[in-house]
Amino acid sequence: MSANSRIGYALGSVGAAAAAALATGAVVERRVARTRESSGVERLGGLRSEPIPVICDDGLLLHCEVDEIAPYKARSRSRKRDDITIVFAHGYSLNLDSWHYQRREFRGKYRMVFYDQRSHGRSPKSDRENANIDQLGDDMLSVINRVARKGKVILVGHSMGGMSVLAFAERHPEVFAKRVVGAALVATTAGDLKVHKILSKWIPDLLGTMVAPRLIKALASAPDLVDSARKSGSNIGYIVSDLFGYGDFANPAQIEFLNAMLDGTPMEVLAEFFPSFSALNKYDTLASFADKPTVVLCGTADRITDIRHSRRMAELIPGSRLVECPKAGHMVMIECQDDVNEAISWLVEQAGS
Repeated sequence: MSANSRIGYALGSVGAAAAAALATGAVVERRVARTRESSGVERLGGLRSEPIPVICDDGLLLHCEVDEIAPYKARSRSRKRDDITIVFAHGYSLNLDSWHYQRREFRGKYRMVFYDQRSHGRSPKSDRENANIDQLGDDMLSVINRVARKGKVILVGHSMGGMSVLAFAERHPEVFAKRVVGAALVATTAGDLKVHKILSKWIPDLLGTMVAPRLIKALASAPDLVDSARKSGSNIGYIVSDLFGYGDFANPAQIEFLNAMLDGTPMEVLAEFFPSFSALNKYDTLASFADKPTVVLCGTADRITDIRHSRRMAELIPGSRLVECPKAGHMVMIECQDDVNEAISWLVEQAGS
């Protein structure tokens, strides 16, 4: 079979799989709709603070928010923690609201910085050439220089946000060594991410590496059509959010929350960042985390960044703390919020001791 024939066969298979998924979705849509209608709606993503614009090195303005320590709490606590800023970086196709449970838990207790990565959330769209992981590392430096100019910094990154942390450490080693006193790498990887395995572990690597980029490019060629199909309120979108975002523990409100964030990220943006994931290789950078308290955390049912990625990173960071959340999926900071919050508290304690 020729290469073109194999690609055509694979695309046909993907199309057939998509059609089957839609058919299955049509069967279960009524059940999902009943579940959504009958569930109580938890208010997620409503925590706000005054936006602070952050100018990146290419002139793009990021949307950033800072939660300061409440005055009464600052007076009643150790001053050792008052000079610590926790910087949160969200994942691909999400926004800063994805840290809702961490923001709710620590609001007023710690100084926290949340920002929408370029082309995501309330931040404007990036030029195509700057839609990559290395640029996200540079953006993190811009955020730190703007809103965390003094004191210690703890970095918390989820998925693409964890990759941003690694890119920052690689591209700005002096700042990383001097300012960063702890890191949490949440449901992420340093490389070897085979995106076609997200759809099926049975897709051969050679075929998958050819098909996945072409499929994304094809979808990106008709972004309005794709975005219309992903419109908010779609039961298919709800099913996909549940299947790929969570494991066993998410409630309907949390699934709706993820669905809304995914829906808010245009297909064009997804396509522009997509090539960065297969090309990622930051394993050499992990050595720079060895002298800093580091937590590597992931759900064992994560379909996006398999738990094996976290185990490998933990092995390559001497002294790191590996936290595995049984049966949790990719959105582990929502699904296992207590585990993530405990990890952040531990990092603060280590930095303040």
